[in-house]
Amino acid sequence: MLVITRKKDEGFFVGEDIKITVVEISKDRVKIGIDAPNNVKIVRNELHDTERFNMQAAVNKPSADILAKIMSDGGPGLKK
Repeated sequence: MLVITRKKDEGFFVGEDIKITVVEISKDRVKIGIDAPNNVKIVRNELHDTERFNMQAAVNKPSADILAKIMSDGGPGLKK
């Protein structure tokens, strides 16, 4: 991880066309401005983690047929 120290209104570039600027600094928060092309997806960490979790759950989701069979057979922990 690269760590860069910047003051308010200072910034840096990521590649040729993404500019990051420190907009405001308060006690426990820093506001950051990001100037990037529209095709660059920008997502907060917590949303990125949730998105990855949801995608993985969708890929591993059992089909409706399998769930119906488990339910009709009294699958694990289910009584017929």
